[in-house]
Formats: sequence, structure tokens, C-alpha cells
Amino acid sequence: MEKFGSKGTYEDEFEDEVSKSQVKRELLALKELGKELVELPVRDLDKLDLSERLYESLVKAHGMTKGALKRQVGTIGKVLIHENYDEIRVKLDKIRQAHNGEIKQFHQLELWRDQLLAGDNNVMATLRNEFVDFDMQHVRQLVRNANKEQEQSKPPKSARLLFKYLQACDKNS
Repeated sequence: MEKFGSKGTYEDEFEDEVSKSQVKRELLALKELGKELVELPVRDLDKLDLSERLYESLVKAHGMTKGALKRQVGTIGKVLIHENYDEIRVKLDKIRQAHNGEIKQFHQLELWRDQLLAGDNNVMATLRNEFVDFDMQHVRQLVRNANKEQEQSKPPKSARLLFKYLQACDKNS
């Protein structure tokens, strides 16, 4: 189909252009990124090194609900067009990975606490090897107290203290 004569075909003329559908998909992706950023707490937004305009738009969106939030997310998507959104996405993924690692470590501490309360002595040896400043006598006392509290149907104060002690050991290591 030689519409333009010897200069080229009609299809050659539009090869470099992005379709309208592709532009819409990219804009929707930016709005989705905006939604993800709105869901982050302010302390994580500070880690992203955002422009002042984008940061203010995100903080403003934290107090909004329903229709206002939807409009604000659209505004954030428009602001993101002028930002380096690939870099923001990479930083956001790093924050999520760190957060997932923290959750994994938290679950591991809970598991150790539960195993200690169940009377598993192998965990005691594992913890002694894992943490440098692990005090076995203190842990045994907390386990005994937690078991007494459970038998007497009291609040699990010692179990909480045991978990906090494991957290402190983890931070010191």
C-alpha cells in the first residue's frame, strides 16, 4: 500500500508511535504505582527521596477517603508522569523486601517462643548458638513463669517478656 509514493509505506510512517491503548496502559500503571505509594506510611515515603510536589500529594492523600482519594490518586498519577517512576519503583521494591525480611524474622522469633513454651530443649541449644548474649537461666525462668500463668489462666505476661527478650537478643546480634 504505497500511499506516500517512493518515500515509504503508510505503515512505516507510524512505526515509532505508541498506540492509544499502550498510552492508557502506561497511565493506568502510573495510577497503580500512585495507589501503592499512598498505602505506604510516611516514614517509608521519606526513604524514597521523592520530589516535593509528589511527596505533598501523597501526604495529602493519607487523610482522604472514597471519591476524594480516587481523585487524589489520579492527580498523583499525573505528577508521576514527570518523575523518574522507574527509580521510584526500584526503591519501593527494596522497601518491600526489607519489610518482608522483618516479617520473616518476626515469625521466626514467634516460632522459637512457642517451641520454648512447649518445652523443646533443642531450641535452647539453637538459641544459644544463634545469639551471643543469650541468658539460658533467664529464659528458663520466663518459660516456667509463662507455664504457671497458663495453668492458672492468668494473662501471658511472661510469654510476652520472653518474646521481647528474644527480640532484644536478635537486635544485639
